[in-house]
Amino acid sequence: MAIADLPNPTPIAQVLIVEDEPDHADTMAEALRKPGHVCTIVGTVAQAMEELKGGAFDVIVTDLRMPSSGGHEAHGGERVDPGGANAGLLVLKAARALQPDAETVMVTAHGDVATARGAFKEGAYDFIEKPLDLAVFRSLINRAAEAVLLRHESGPLSDLVQHDGFEGLIAGSEPMRRIIKTVRTVAPSTIAVLITGESGTGKELIAGAVHKNSPRANKRYVAFNCAGQSESLLEDQLFGHVRGAFTGADKDREGVFEYASGGTLFLDEIGDMPLPMQAKLLRVLETGEVVRLGSNDARKTDVRFVSATNKDLRQMIAQGTFREDLYFRINGASIHVPPLRERREDIPRIAQHAAARFADQMKQPTPEFTDAALMRLTACDWPGNVRQLLNVVQNMVVVAIGQAADGAPPRLEVRHIPADIRAGEEDAGGGGAGGDAGSGVGAQDGGAAGSLAGTSLEQLEKRAIRETLRLTGGNREQAAKLLGIGERTLYRKLREYGLR
Repeated sequence: MAIADLPNPTPIAQVLIVEDEPDHADTMAEALRKPGHVCTIVGTVAQAMEELKGGAFDVIVTDLRMPSSGGHEAHGGERVDPGGANAGLLVLKAARALQPDAETVMVTAHGDVATARGAFKEGAYDFIEKPLDLAVFRSLINRAAEAVLLRHESGPLSDLVQHDGFEGLIAGSEPMRRIIKTVRTVAPSTIAVLITGESGTGKELIAGAVHKNSPRANKRYVAFNCAGQSESLLEDQLFGHVRGAFTGADKDREGVFEYASGGTLFLDEIGDMPLPMQAKLLRVLETGEVVRLGSNDARKTDVRFVSATNKDLRQMIAQGTFREDLYFRINGASIHVPPLRERREDIPRIAQHAAARFADQMKQPTPEFTDAALMRLTACDWPGNVRQLLNVVQNMVVVAIGQAADGAPPRLEVRHIPADIRAGEEDAGGGGAGGDAGSGVGAQDGGAAGSLAGTSLEQLEKRAIRETLRLTGGNREQAAKLLGIGERTLYRKLREYGLR
């Protein structure tokens, strides 16, 4: 989400203005700049399409009529006239597909009110007639921005999900919101769930959310890690044994399948399971019965099965190290948790939440991050993902509390970031001017090379400027410092890119 969580009665929004008359566009932008909104101006449908594809907006303001260029362009498989009497409807359609969380406002002449009402029925937030009453226009955009913010804060997919079975999960980025939605969909069923992702991304939190949102939420949730286990020990842990099954087995013991019966069993690192054990696990999942070591009697179990791995199981199947039939059995529903570098917008939220939690554990005031520190953390690639970020934040909190004056809230600054993290980020080109400025592009724009492939440098620079202005609440002096450029350079780029 692009709206800034700042102490302002009106949420600061990213606004795209699609208007072919420059003077009119500048007037609208100036009206919206007063409450702090960051505006991008384009004059054609084609330019609007590019911005909708490459940017992130909260509110889109579009004129209904724009002159046709006489040509056609492809969008969504269709050949469309990039202008004309219904140009705004094309923008509306594209906005719904490319910016589904944004609100759209149509600007129309008096004679087009009927068409504008039709746009309203198709999903536009509202429409306003020309000539504009700027006070009414500003109020309308403020309401649209508040609607976007309210939807994100009070809806089921809030940034920090602290309730309803999603404790501790940060769901600010679009990938994480999709994951939460998938969990809500699959949790009520009994279908097996396979969670994939790099180490440290929080796969066990997702598994726990599946359990907590299922009808088995009041039953046992048992998590077991398959990594580093010998075949004999793994079989004993999973299926149990009877007395006398082996030396030292002086009494019967149930395995985790029986212990979790009626509830949910989560097997982590299932890709590390030896091949012979994979065959035995498959039989249990197919029959719902376990046979303890040393026994011939089958015992019924009833578990909701969830598993996770950081390995590529399809590649392992090709290599003959993972059974294909087991893969199909455990992969009833698949959830992939992306690495932190592919959802950088979650990093500030995770860091702030973690800092507050660690300080509370130490019975200390809630610490505050400087903008530069947050941007420096956001620019890092975090090979250890969330687990590594939490360790770094905990280290920062301990150091900052030790340096803070008695009773004063600790302030988390760039100098509190461990040296190895700072050095690694600077080696990767993330350092900013003066050592305290973060990398504007890396800080807010996804970061993973694959996710940015094909994005023009101009689009990246525009996005970096927009997001930094959002972070600073529209303070251009501070934004220039964080971006590592001079104020005059920033002003020139604002004019060059149509940013207001």
